[in-house]
Amino acid sequence: MDLDLRKVRYFVAVADKLHFGRAAEQLHIAQPVLSRQIRALEHDLGAPLLTRDSHGVALTDAGRQLLDDAGPLLASAHAIRRRVSVAARGNRRLMVGFRAGVAVTPAIRQFATRHPDVLVDVQRIEADDQAPMLLDGRLDLAYVRLPIDETGLRVTPLYAEPRVAVLPAGHPLAGKEQITEADLAGEPLLWPTDTSPQPTRRPHPDAGYLVRGIDETLEHVAAGRGISFLARSATVFHAHPEVSFVPVPDLAPDQVCLAVAESRTSPLVDDFITAARGTAEITAECGNYEMWQVGN
Repeated sequence: MDLDLRKVRYFVAVADKLHFGRAAEQLHIAQPVLSRQIRALEHDLGAPLLTRDSHGVALTDAGRQLLDDAGPLLASAHAIRRRVSVAARGNRRLMVGFRAGVAVTPAIRQFATRHPDVLVDVQRIEADDQAPMLLDGRLDLAYVRLPIDETGLRVTPLYAEPRVAVLPAGHPLAGKEQITEADLAGEPLLWPTDTSPQPTRRPHPDAGYLVRGIDETLEHVAAGRGISFLARSATVFHAHPEVSFVPVPDLAPDQVCLAVAESRTSPLVDDFITAARGTAEITAECGNYEMWQVGN
């Protein structure tokens, strides 16, 4: 029997709330109807998904497995609806996401030589946007920075980029030509909201602030709340009068890749991937903006 996605969506709501009444309210259906749909889903799958007793609602092992699998499944279905809707309007369009500091223009130019009639739109994304926006169809492809949860995605490596330390302008090491990882030992470190691991191999105390994106990072560093590490392109595309960028050659490089949902298959997507791979070296050189302008 085919899996009923509506029932799966109902199950995810209950699993999220662990309460049938609140889940029914969120779904705008009656609680008895929701209970019947969950029982029907359990019957379809041949396994209990939830336990219900005087202590409340809990997931069984089968329920936890379904919850793990349901996110990509529902996101893929939503993405299909989006793409069908776009196709019905007769649009030929790709939406490409990119992280700060990644230049998409070289690939767009090369792609346009084969598909001048296709509109390539772009949208800047942050680390916690990468996988969700690809899986739910808001993006067709995205230039991402590792790490990323690759579940349900195809990830193509493009290039590596050196990292820099981001220091307050008054820091004793600000203005140096380069420093080592050891020079920053013990410095309080700002952490991204997506909890990505930092590239340093040495322990740093938590500065106590979560940052989302480069702009927030620069403001916190300028205020003296901690240091951070960013890809070299941050020194080209971003600036702050109270922040200094200092190369740290012994840090692991930042990895830039192109990601697409596994369910997203089309000749246009394949051709854009080819263009991105063919222009990866040019894109990497955008870390030196003057060189890129001369070459284009």
